[in-house]
Amino acid sequence: MSPLLDTLKTELAFIWYYFTVQLSQIFVYWILGMVIGSLVSVFMKDRIHSAMRELDTSSGILGIAAASALGIASPLCMYGTIPIAASFSRSGVKDDWLAAFMMSSILLNPQLIIYSAALGTTALAVRIVSCFVCGMAAGLLVHFLCGKKGYFSFGSFDEPKSRDTDPNLLLRFLKNLYRNVRATGLYFAFGILLSALFQRYVPSSLMTRIFGGNETFGVFMAATVGVPLYACGGGTIPLLREWLSQGMSMGSAAAFMVTGPATKITNLGALKIVLGNRNFIIYMVFVMLFALLTGLVTDMIV
Repeated sequence: MSPLLDTLKTELAFIWYYFTVQLSQIFVYWILGMVIGSLVSVFMKDRIHSAMRELDTSSGILGIAAASALGIASPLCMYGTIPIAASFSRSGVKDDWLAAFMMSSILLNPQLIIYSAALGTTALAVRIVSCFVCGMAAGLLVHFLCGKKGYFSFGSFDEPKSRDTDPNLLLRFLKNLYRNVRATGLYFAFGILLSALFQRYVPSSLMTRIFGGNETFGVFMAATVGVPLYACGGGTIPLLREWLSQGMSMGSAAAFMVTGPATKITNLGALKIVLGNRNFIIYMVFVMLFALLTGLVTDMIV
């Protein structure tokens, strides 16, 4: 057997080892996240959206806070959130509330909350708080800068038809769970593979220099890396877990967790439709500035 083949087999064995270790550590969070996500989607989604429609129109800024919280609770992806937001708009929900709901819905959902528990309680708390505050900040920005001019242009978006229609509740849940597995499984496995490759070939000292040594530079790099790297929430959890273990600061992780989902290419494509050129640029500037500020404040506190 040639030395090259021996080396290749050894490297594959190392990668497989790191892969299985990572898988054993976070697999339960992936399963639990999909189960919770499907339960919310099948049994609570309509209640969450009804609560959004029923917000008291006189509640002002408190309504923005409530809309941000409801956005986090909503299980829909952005392409599902926009038609729902369009129906909210037609029923009289204000643009500042819609901005808060949509912003926090982009960043977080019940399924991703469970996934993020694999990162530890501190990272989980940072993610929940930063996403809620980001939703509120987006709502306040629209409230004070746009006034009654309007920020969104929903056009002819119709409320999406639910696929959770099976009369048998157990089958309805199982079908939703299957769709969740099919939508996230490949990304989850790819994320674990990437983290195994990082663990094998990227020195921890390099990760510390990039993401942990200089706080300002590390936060900026994480916010920037979040733009092209983010494809699926569950798929980035193994990467973040590995980076944090190798020296990434919590502020850098917080910045990545904001810019990643907020600039995910599918989310941007949906948002561009309802924002137009000018408001889309405002959105991108807001996301980057908020991510940087969140990362710096997190590093100061944590």
